[in-house]
Amino acid sequence: MATHDSTISGITLERAEFEQLLAQSPRTFDGCAFDEADLSRLDLQGCTFERCTFTGANLFACKLARATFRRCRAGGADFESVDAVDASFEACDLNNTIWRRARLASASYHGCKLTGASFEEAAHLGITFEECLLIGADLRGFSFRKATLKQLDLSEAYLAGCDFREAVFEGGSLRNAVLKLAKFQGADLRGAEIDGFKLTEAALFKGAVITHAQAANFVRELGISVI
Repeated sequence: MATHDSTISGITLERAEFEQLLAQSPRTFDGCAFDEADLSRLDLQGCTFERCTFTGANLFACKLARATFRRCRAGGADFESVDAVDASFEACDLNNTIWRRARLASASYHGCKLTGASFEEAAHLGITFEECLLIGADLRGFSFRKATLKQLDLSEAYLAGCDFREAVFEGGSLRNAVLKLAKFQGADLRGAEIDGFKLTEAALFKGAVITHAQAANFVRELGISVI
């Protein structure tokens, strides 16, 4: 085990040893492995995790407020009911993670892989996603009203009831997403890929701004050529 200025580096940690280290107040963990570990209900507020792995770990109800995760791998990890207010996730692999009933107010995800992630019933006021893969993610009921959405791949995502009113899409995709009862009034979709929808679903985008090319794609579903 390497330590420097309260940094723990390059070790595999089970719950008991991790708790002992936390009692000594280290705040930074670099290159540590927590794969499959039971970390539920631990207080990790303000900790920084660099290049750590949490694959399949159980972080149920952990306190993660103001915690920072950079270049971490946590595929399949359980973050259900965590308090991650003001937490930051940068360039992390969070595919197939569970965030059900998590507190994510003002949390930020930048450059993260969140394919298949579930955010059901999460408290998300002020949450930020930027340059993230959210393919097939469950974001039902999320509000992105007036947000600028930069390079979000929401292909096949479950977006039922989401509020995109007056949102601006800068790149990204909504291809084949589930948009039942979603709101797009005033949204600027010109930068997003919205292919894959049937003409009968065009009404979902009532009040949104789209390009001529995007509108033509809907018409092509009728077999009509637009020149």
